[in-house]
Amino acid sequence: MLAASGSLLSLLSRRILRCAPGALREAARGRVAALGPQGLARYSSSGTPSGSGPQGPAGKVHRVPAEHKPSQFDKKILLWTGRFKAMEDIPPRIPPEMIDAARNKARVKACYIMIGLTIIACFAVIASAKRAVERHESLTSWNLAKKAKWREEAALAAQAKAK
Repeated sequence: MLAASGSLLSLLSRRILRCAPGALREAARGRVAALGPQGLARYSSSGTPSGSGPQGPAGKVHRVPAEHKPSQFDKKILLWTGRFKAMEDIPPRIPPEMIDAARNKARVKACYIMIGLTIIACFAVIASAKRAVERHESLTSWNLAKKAKWREEAALAAQAKAK
């Protein structure tokens, strides 16, 4: 059933193989090429893809995780989340997982800040409403006063127009 669906299979060697429909026997024999992690190219220590350049001593290929050059905003996030203590401590290239983790941590911190500001704003509105009650002000009285003012203006405009 799995071979017919053409899905990814995990074999005993813990390699993930892509199998075409009906290719389970070939995959079990190891004739299908193994994919790297998430299908990424494997790089040697010299920075060249493993199939295109010279290999290290004894033909070994050193696997280096994909790296990302952080932008100024990424550097500020890395500092704000506490990953690095100073801007000079940030290396020129860092793993994308580190940036993702820092962004997630910054996102959570920003949410906590917004929650705190919302709670503070609620208490400010409560205090303002209590002061308005002491002055005998309410939205209903404001609305009635505003409409009375409009009526007076409309009456004055009608008198000026009649003259």
